[in-house]
Amino acid sequence: MKSFILASGSPRRKELLQQAHLSFSIETSTVEEIVEEGLKPEEVVQQLALQKAKDVWSKHPQALVLGSDTVVAYQSDILGKPADEKEAKAMLETLSGNIHSVYTGVALCSQEETITFYEKTDVEFYPLSEEDIEMYIRSGEPFDKAGSYGIQGFGAFLVKRIIGDYFAVVGLPLAKTVRELRKRGIHPNM
Repeated sequence: MKSFILASGSPRRKELLQQAHLSFSIETSTVEEIVEEGLKPEEVVQQLALQKAKDVWSKHPQALVLGSDTVVAYQSDILGKPADEKEAKAMLETLSGNIHSVYTGVALCSQEETITFYEKTDVEFYPLSEEDIEMYIRSGEPFDKAGSYGIQGFGAFLVKRIIGDYFAVVGLPLAKTVRELRKRGIHPNM
């Protein structure tokens, strides 16, 4: 059986693949992420996922390598990970009471082929008070997450509803990913 490598240090992606009973190793990509100007969010996440997957695959050409990336987009702005508390607060204020989109891109690289796909999920936040935002920032959760929140943690209290794939918001569209992996000989261990 072909070895399967996750090109990500994300604990959330690791947990999701474990939840799907997949055997894999982890090698974090060290590629400098470069995004072309003027790309749509779905193009950005696929491009970044592909850069990560190709970087790791170049060191393990016999393996199947999965790269992934997630961004939060509000109107025409892509919201990455906040640099500091001030930026986290600004992002949360922007998302407060509004609907935004979360895009997660996936790239699979192997000797046979390279494919990319993405999932878009719309997320609506409750209107957030100053106290809500300050409490969430004090939790420390916003700082390593696109858009300054994590739906799978304490940040769940921010979310009024989602339309789409919950797991894509967490960091990997799990059902689609498992189906694509199965087509390529990577099956859950049952």
